[in-house]
Amino acid sequence: QRHLVASGGGPVQSGGSLTLSCEGSGAPNKNYLMGWLRQAPGKEHEAVAVIDTDGDTSYADSVKGRFTISRDITKNFLYLRIDDLKPEDTAMYYCATDLYYEGGTYYRAGRDWGLGTQVSVFS
Repeated sequence: QRHLVASGGGPVQSGGSLTLSCEGSGAPNKNYLMGWLRQAPGKEHEAVAVIDTDGDTSYADSVKGRFTISRDITKNFLYLRIDDLKPEDTAMYYCATDLYYEGGTYYRAGRDWGLGTQVSVFS
């Protein structure tokens, strides 16, 4: 299982932008999806952006139009561009390379969350 390291978070004013990076994503695996999840205090992990082996993307309704997921296969990096940040985007953000979709929800096959990056949005 890959140990992933996310970076690029920080405190940002509402309406601002950030680009998160994930190192160690590796080559796409046709059995799984890659993506970004976040966990706000007291809440479960939420998948916010997913990309498949063909490069097709999917987003949670709450972030559509503001979040953009991309990847650089040659560098083994996964990215998340976040625009028009809102206070409700405040969370710890993690990347994952072992996502699968079942019953309307994304799940992880593994358990190691690696290193996340904190995004804190203030008004």
